[in-house]
Parts: sequence; C-alpha cells; structure tokens
Amino acid sequence: MAEKIPKVVVVGPVFVDMAVKCHDFPEVGEIVDGSGFSCTPAGSGYNTAIQAAVCRCEVSLLSKVGDDPFGQMILTSLQRGKVNTEFVYVAQAINSGISVTMVDSVGNNTGCRSAGANRALSCDEAGCALAEQTFSDSNVCIICSQVPIDIARTVIRICRSYDTKVILLREMTGRTTVDSLDWPVEFFSVHVFIPEFSANLPIEPGTAGVHNVKLIASELITRGMDSVVAWMGSRGTIVVNRTGVEIVNGFGGECVGKQKVCHDIFAGALAASCGTGDNCIDAVKFAMAAGEIAAEKFGQPEVFPGKEEIIELLQNQRD
Repeated sequence: MAEKIPKVVVVGPVFVDMAVKCHDFPEVGEIVDGSGFSCTPAGSGYNTAIQAAVCRCEVSLLSKVGDDPFGQMILTSLQRGKVNTEFVYVAQAINSGISVTMVDSVGNNTGCRSAGANRALSCDEAGCALAEQTFSDSNVCIICSQVPIDIARTVIRICRSYDTKVILLREMTGRTTVDSLDWPVEFFSVHVFIPEFSANLPIEPGTAGVHNVKLIASELITRGMDSVVAWMGSRGTIVVNRTGVEIVNGFGGECVGKQKVCHDIFAGALAASCGTGDNCIDAVKFAMAAGEIAAEKFGQPEVFPGKEEIIELLQNQRD
C-alpha cells in the first residue's frame, strides 16, 4: 500500500454482543450452566470501521445507538479505536442494538439479535449537510449489507456526486439471480460490490456455486458495476470486472470465509487499500491477508490485524 492516509466512511449497524459459553445448548424450557461471559461492541459497521482504522485510515462511522449504557460502551470503544463518532447518532427512548450468543463446547453458536436503534437511522441523518461534507471529503465509502435500501441509495447518490468510491455489501443466496434482485438503479453504479453468500451456496473450487457466482458477477458488471469481489476465505477470491474473471489464491490458512467478523475485516481492509489508490487485485490480496490473519485470532481487540502484520504476511508469501 502507498504511504498516505486515506479517508474512509463506513455506513453500518452496531451492536453490543453478549456471549456465554456452555457445554451444550439448552432444550426448550431448560437452563444450563455457562462457563464464561463476554460483553463487547460488535456489528458489521463497528468491525469494518475498526479494521479500517487499524489499517491507519481516517475513519468516520454513520450509525445509531440508543441512549443507554450499551450505546455509551459502543461510542467509547469506537473513540478508543480512533473512529470519528460524530455521525453515530443517539436515539432517545430506543435501546441500542443487542446480540445474545451462546457458544457450545465444539464452537457452534446460536443466538438472538435485536436491531434496536439501528432501525431508527434516517435518510435525513445520512444526507444532512455535515454528513454530506464527510462523504465528499472521503476517498472511499463502504456500505454494509444490513443497511436499509433507502439509506444505502441516499449515500450512493451523494458519493457519486463527489466521485467518492463506493464499496457495497449485500447478502445473497444460492437462489439469487440478477433479475430477482429488487435493487434501485443506484446499486448498479458502485465501484466494488462484495456479495455475502449464505451457507446454502457452497463456494468451493470446482463447484456449481463458483460457476453461479461468476455468472451473477458478470451480469452485475454488464449492469454497471465496476468490480465484483466474492471472498471464499482461505480458498481465495473471485474477482470479476470488465477485463474478465480472475481467482486470487488464498494463503493456505484455516480461515472459514463465512465467519461474519472475518468478512467484516476483509471489507474494512479492502476499503483501506482502495483508499490509498491500490488497484483492485492488490486491494483484494491485502484484504484476504487481513481476513485470514483474523481467522486465527480470538477476541477483541487482537482480532483486528494491523497494517504491518498484513504486509508481513504478503511479503512472506512473495518470498
């Protein structure tokens, strides 16, 4: 990555994740003993913003929390991570987003999530004069997959008017076709699209899933997107743009690409690299290294790999 400080703005939800470990999940009506508890800020907006900041970007986050202790926890953690929280609005009489997770003895997890104040973020807040100035001053804007369509459309319109690069994430399934996408035309004008595929689309080399990804991505390019980047974890990344299709090999780690936090870290690192002006393939390699390093870690703040650590992995691979 070139040596300059890119400006990145992230639009995405924030939560407080309360996790407890147990030997087995309880049956209906049963209470089981837990062996550990954690309470940490989380959510795609939080994870992506922190990762971009760790990569030495100047980062702003557009999101919303409740006027409660959990909201203050999120704000404090973001500020500690050097993320600008001027546009993390505080909603009155609405709780902050909460996620409750149980993890069993073999690492499986189950839980429940309440979006809370994340549902209250409005287009007026996303498009106010101060927010618009932040979008105009940024090199890259990344819009997380859970952001409502109307807000995402508003942000894309603003960014396009100032030539700010837009990275869009949206969830997709194995049954997705481009014709079935109920998307506004603005979505097809983004610079980079990162699909988040559900578990029913196996993206394994040589499978029908990969073929389907290539078909969908190619059609999205014809509709106006510049690049589609589909991360397969340690198996690599499918990159489709107007020059063709390329599969960038992974680094051989044990990364499970569908782990949400690793995908958020991949996206945050990609934004950081794009913000410096790196080309798409170099940005993808940087992001893949970040995601695979994160997969080998556990817990905050260690899970977010720094720029030097990412570059070291890339240099070792070249050697």
